[in-house]
Amino acid sequence: MSGGNSNTTIAHPGPDWNLQWNYGWQNFQLDIVGFLAVLGEGSVLANAQVSSLSRLFLLPRLLPAPQALLRPNRPVTLPSATASVTAVYSGNVKDHVHHVANVLLEGDEMPTFMVRCVEVKKRNDDRKPTRMDTFFRGKSGRQNTQSPTLGPPLIKARANGPLSWVTLSGFFLSVLLLITSFLLGDGWSVVATLLLSSLSTLIGIGNKWSLRLPQRQRGNDPPDGDVVIRYPNGSYLIVRCDEDVARELYFAPEEIEYTINDALYRVIALFGTLMLMVGVIALANSKLELQFAWAASYVISNAAHWAVAALPARYHWDFSCYEITEQSIVGGPKNKTFTEALWKAIVLTKSTRWVRNGKAAPQTQVWDDWLKEAEDQARDALSHTGPLIDPKWPGQNPKKGVIWDVPANWHAKQAWDQLNETSTEFKGTGRLPRPVA
Repeated sequence: MSGGNSNTTIAHPGPDWNLQWNYGWQNFQLDIVGFLAVLGEGSVLANAQVSSLSRLFLLPRLLPAPQALLRPNRPVTLPSATASVTAVYSGNVKDHVHHVANVLLEGDEMPTFMVRCVEVKKRNDDRKPTRMDTFFRGKSGRQNTQSPTLGPPLIKARANGPLSWVTLSGFFLSVLLLITSFLLGDGWSVVATLLLSSLSTLIGIGNKWSLRLPQRQRGNDPPDGDVVIRYPNGSYLIVRCDEDVARELYFAPEEIEYTINDALYRVIALFGTLMLMVGVIALANSKLELQFAWAASYVISNAAHWAVAALPARYHWDFSCYEITEQSIVGGPKNKTFTEALWKAIVLTKSTRWVRNGKAAPQTQVWDDWLKEAEDQARDALSHTGPLIDPKWPGQNPKKGVIWDVPANWHAKQAWDQLNETSTEFKGTGRLPRPVA
């Protein structure tokens, strides 16, 4: 087939139209500028979960790579960190740290063989509720409450964090593009602005969720629930807390509870995908001046999302419901060997049961003997008040913190070397080594 005729004639709108639809259907375009609308998936997904906790996530705005949030299946859990989590008293063991707990304490960022100890408590906020409190808690400012004070705050997105400002900047970019499109009389740009901005609201509805943490039935005071977290690089984080906090942060399932069910979400995702495709086509057919404006807007929005994604996750979460106080140990948190780090962790817990439950030490006779000696020595460890040593969470008064003493009459590495030499000496003789005094 050759010599095709491209002189197709299509009726043009009359001169009385207020909006001009480009240059006619014969010049209909699918330019590459539309690809800017779907770039930046990584930066958008980096904070997608915490973003959707906020009401601002429902705001119509310019959103890069919206297709990244139109997944066939929504995630049902938050990403976890690799570590061995062992309860000191109950014996519970897990092979990962929940996302909320990991962001709260950031233990996976500790250097090799570092040992830190923190006390985590639930904070009761007795402030009178303000308009900002009631707005971000999802309650009307005019709603009458039975209690004149706020209860323990929920874990939520930070109200005035970087993500909020990025969201608001996307909203103002959409408003600016819409006004400019009307001023220049570009109908295609108006359609693109309405579709691509409304798409973010549709995505917000489909991905809105809340974090439900388990609540123990109120009654007697909860028992101690201290937890030891051992990271792959040999560092330890000892968390002193009650059983309620341990269950919330480390052992109970960390599940996402979405506002709408899966069936309705899939319908929303379908309509969202169609809106994205039509919006990109409309964008490609807008005037050249508007295409420059769209390109600049997406570059700004992508840069803002990338910068926010590069920030530590703690900048985006509001953990005002927890109070963190660090405790130090004589010699500081840094250690040169695995044995020294393990010894300090045992001193801070005064127990070796968690070592065996969590398989924190090799299961040999030498290590069993060493653990018995270490536990006997750690039981006599005392604490005193003084300036914290190299604290990461200094608290309100770092000059009067709790510092744990290390028994001076017993050296962990020397004791292990003695046990190892004794075991090697008697190896193969059929006789048991004599206990080391």
